[in-house]
Amino acid sequence: MEIRSTTDQDLDVFVDTLHAAFGRFPETPTDGGGVWWSALEMDRGLFAMTADGRPVGTAGAYSFELTLPGEILVPAAGVTAVGVVPSHRRQGVLSAMMRHQLTELRARGEFLSVLLASEALIYRRFGYGPATYTQRLTVPRHQAAFALPRARGEAGSDTGSVEVLRRADCGEVLEEVYDRYRRAQPGALSRPRRWWALGAGQPPISPAPRYVAVHRDADGVPDGYASYAIGEPGTLTVDETIAVDDDVFTALARFVLGHDLVSEVVFKHVPPEHPLRWQLADFRAGQVGNDTDWLWVRLLDVPRALTARGWFTDGELVLDVDDPFLGEHGRYLLTVRDSKADCVPTDREPDLSLDVSDLGSIYLGGTAPSTLVRAGHIRAHRPGAATLADALFRAERAPHCLHWF
Repeated sequence: MEIRSTTDQDLDVFVDTLHAAFGRFPETPTDGGGVWWSALEMDRGLFAMTADGRPVGTAGAYSFELTLPGEILVPAAGVTAVGVVPSHRRQGVLSAMMRHQLTELRARGEFLSVLLASEALIYRRFGYGPATYTQRLTVPRHQAAFALPRARGEAGSDTGSVEVLRRADCGEVLEEVYDRYRRAQPGALSRPRRWWALGAGQPPISPAPRYVAVHRDADGVPDGYASYAIGEPGTLTVDETIAVDDDVFTALARFVLGHDLVSEVVFKHVPPEHPLRWQLADFRAGQVGNDTDWLWVRLLDVPRALTARGWFTDGELVLDVDDPFLGEHGRYLLTVRDSKADCVPTDREPDLSLDVSDLGSIYLGGTAPSTLVRAGHIRAHRPGAATLADALFRAERAPHCLHWF
């Protein structure tokens, strides 16, 4: 078996091979484009080839920016389009592709890779750990009344307005607002310009018909939106709600929850512990479902990754990190002072021993190290080590990722 890079000329075969791996057929493009694979970067793709030259596996990567705690933007490879045709599974094809891909990412100078896992059991063995989480929130229309905000008066502090537009008429607004939002949201990924231009992805990137509630501030500047459609039986489904702050999110939530001729409103992507449920007069009205992982993170260079993000507590930890897939092991002294970190190899006794996948899970602040200690995944070698790790790795707010790739 050979692993080789792909080119633009391989696109059709790549797409066909990938669909065969999942037992599906490529969908017909919508008017104006919109197929997800139109944004594939074929110079970053891989084929697994049999000895007689047949492709039996695929893997790709996108060039994204990831927002780290501290509003720091770093490049990250978005691993995608990973599949092996059924006739060649459990023969080492996937492992060979993933090892080849990680080697290539390092050769490009990248120190982080991310993915969305189709199955939770697959990617941990390659060093990826779940790092952001999302959930669906369903609110029956007859229970959608908001409670009086006890801390700041009935009107709140929103002084903006909401305008309803068609998706086809506000593409630039969506692009600008999302980019403003993702730069401040830990765990968010960039949406490259070509994604919007090609309509590659899920709504509202794709040109699928949608209405968009656009929020504007007091000066008329767009600062939030909610992309939605109404289906049967009277369910208003919000693809995503993008807002630069909580007041804008609340204004958009009030708008969609107040829509006439609707029986329920479904918010497809809400961060865990989002305040919307608490804002409703009936706390039980917000019904949580599809509580799941979203973005998985893999560190390719531990010192670079740890020194790249922002930090909010001073302290030091010795981390003993095992990377069994790449056959690597390292012990590092992490020292944080004044929001900056230094990370160097050390022979000091460790405070925490952990797998590189667990380091990926805690990296963005969405998973507390103490949770993984209690789960038996991270070993704490001294009292207080887990508590200090919790304080060190926390983010300014919970990481969240909406982007599908």
